[in-house]
Amino acid sequence: MKHYLLSVHFVEGEPDPSDEEMQTMFRETDRINDEMQAAGAWVFAGGLRSPDSATVVRIENGATTMSDGPFAETKEHIAGFWVIKCADLDQALAWAEKCAAACGPVEVRPFDDLSQA
Repeated sequence: MKHYLLSVHFVEGEPDPSDEEMQTMFRETDRINDEMQAAGAWVFAGGLRSPDSATVVRIENGATTMSDGPFAETKEHIAGFWVIKCADLDQALAWAEKCAAACGPVEVRPFDDLSQA
């Protein structure tokens, strides 16, 4: 079984979902989590706070610096993610389709061979 990262992306500047839409997204995401767990595909999942809650840690010339804010200055950011195990990319894409229906665009990326357990 290979591991895949399914990441949910939000775009800064787009209207925020209403409270009702967010509750629907949470319910659908919980349902998908339950389905993934029952199928044995679910490894781990989590939602992330907004990018302005991030701290970036850098080491330059042996000195460590820490700064507020996201590492990348971008309008898109990862809002949450799943780590799943699947037989192949097609199976991961099928899960991603369900996830995207629940909460918006989802990027699918396989872990490299060194990360496979």
